[in-house]
Amino acid sequence: MEHNIDLSGYSIRTDLAVEAHELAQQQNESNIPGIWLQADDEEPNIKVTRLHVENEEAGRAIGKLPGRYLTIEVPKLRDNDTSIEEQVTRRFALEFASFLMKLGITEEKKALVVGLGNWNVTPDALGPMVVENLLVTRHLYQLAPDTVGDGYREVSALSPGVLGITGIETSEIVFGVVEKSKPDFVICIDALASRALHRVNTTIQISDTGIHPGSGVGNKRKAIDQNTLGIPVIAIGVPTVVFASTIVNDAITYLLGHFGQSMAESKRAFNKLSMSTLPERKEPYTEDDLPDLESRKTFMGLVGSLPEEEKRQLIHEVLRPLGQDLVVTPKEVDDFIEGISNVIATGLNRALHRAVDEENSASYTH
Repeated sequence: MEHNIDLSGYSIRTDLAVEAHELAQQQNESNIPGIWLQADDEEPNIKVTRLHVENEEAGRAIGKLPGRYLTIEVPKLRDNDTSIEEQVTRRFALEFASFLMKLGITEEKKALVVGLGNWNVTPDALGPMVVENLLVTRHLYQLAPDTVGDGYREVSALSPGVLGITGIETSEIVFGVVEKSKPDFVICIDALASRALHRVNTTIQISDTGIHPGSGVGNKRKAIDQNTLGIPVIAIGVPTVVFASTIVNDAITYLLGHFGQSMAESKRAFNKLSMSTLPERKEPYTEDDLPDLESRKTFMGLVGSLPEEEKRQLIHEVLRPLGQDLVVTPKEVDDFIEGISNVIATGLNRALHRAVDEENSASYTH
């Protein structure tokens, strides 16, 4: 049965390039020219995806600007495990240092780190909390250069707040600071929105395409990027929120996945296979985990038979006019923001300053 419904105006956006690429592939059912992607999951607990959008045409296909995007996914990051956090810090520092090298940013280049977001709202306080833990050195280079040892670079930091607090566009504040302090490159840190529950509080994205402050929750703000500032802008983001429509959609998928795996287990049990050989339940569910189309219709009716993106957009169409497509964050967000901000700050300190390593990095954070 075909569903000739125009839902283009209700598309659910995402700040993550890997999700935008997944969506585009689902719609095109083929590889997209001009997109280079490499996934690396050889290290336990961590999956790193490198995505390069080579031209504007490829960027339009996935709704992202041309450039490099690196995504670190760590499902166990939600567990508040210090050993996992240290593993992620180590990998993030290595990947970020490599990212700088690929952009031609050498050790003597001066950095300005901008912590975007509202420090009064926990899910949006990532940027300011990272800035609190950064090793800043610009004042030392200006006032007491003889006290700065080898292996450090000139780093300054800023938490400009949001338009509702300052009455000034964030991009205008950053532009003014860049004009006066003259850094060689800018690092922007911000909270993002995801279109998948399993990536909230588990993912870090690094990109060289700049950032639009507030875009994750639908606010249109002037970009902070190389075109506006005249110097390279590297964005670091962590998805801390999802829309209610995403939760509803994923809940339906999880139910169908649960039914599908339960049916498979019953079939194996009927065939007298040992229960110990059953696969472990996983997240997220893939198309192979779901029941067949007729079973989906039996469980969920018409909604169960809709393709993934059409179902997602239909839920969005129902909720948005009612004002119910809320922006939602997990209840453990306080602990998570504190942990991930420390991970990113420590990783940045190691990547930006050669003199900071695993042995002494704790001395620079709190």
